[in-house]
Amino acid sequence: MSRLHGPVPLGWKSITMLVIISCAGFAMFAWPLVIPLSPDADMGSSAPFIFVVLLPLLIFLVMAQISDQGMDVKALAILGVLSAIAAALRPLGAGTNGVETVFFLLILAGRVFGPGFGFVLGCTSLFASALLTAGVGPWMPFQMLASAWVGMGAGLLPDSVMGKKIRGGLELAMLVVYAIVAAYFFGMIMNLWFWPFIMGSGGGGPTDLAYIPGGAIGENLKRFGWFTLITSTAVWDTGRAITTCLLLMVVGRPVLLAFRRTVRRANFQQQTQNPFTKEVA
Repeated sequence: MSRLHGPVPLGWKSITMLVIISCAGFAMFAWPLVIPLSPDADMGSSAPFIFVVLLPLLIFLVMAQISDQGMDVKALAILGVLSAIAAALRPLGAGTNGVETVFFLLILAGRVFGPGFGFVLGCTSLFASALLTAGVGPWMPFQMLASAWVGMGAGLLPDSVMGKKIRGGLELAMLVVYAIVAAYFFGMIMNLWFWPFIMGSGGGGPTDLAYIPGGAIGENLKRFGWFTLITSTAVWDTGRAITTCLLLMVVGRPVLLAFRRTVRRANFQQQTQNPFTKEVA
């Protein structure tokens, strides 16, 4: 058994749960592209079911990480603290004109503590902030999933290149580039969940931006792309990207140092188990 300093590790059970949740989440966003939407459907009709499915899967993910001996009591304590901080930070912007004050924390935490930790933190942070700001609605499960992917993606960024650790200015530059991509990704994927309901039931006749029930996937994707570009990319998503990048450049380095100091002191047990031999590496 090895005791190494580093991020919260992922075992094979945790990876399996991450793949299952991500696939299910993508299906929750994109199902109108393959299943024709009923003309009388409303955007809140499927959200309660999604929330009922999402929470057990999230709980199973945490249990899988504990079972893999990755997320122990110390990691859960850190998760609780960071979720509370994120919930307190989000009302400062709450997405107004694209101002988003929580993404930088998800990115930095995912980078240091790992993709599994980042995924769970994205879910719990958005859930806690929704309760704090009375922002509970049909959009909440989708926001939780999209934020979870942002945190997970930061944890999947490379830690080294050609055997050399990515640190200092190079690491910060990499996180800034990722923040820009994540900001536009979040806006796009969040648009996808409500676009068929908004543009497909406008009552004003079909437009070049409207969802076509049962239409070809390529045609609907083209219409969705124009819808996203016109309605959110130039303002909301760009504002989110700018805010996140500025926060990363201002506080990114000290927060990374603080997180890595926490990792060293927590001394997480990084061990993986072969599912066939049951041997610990």
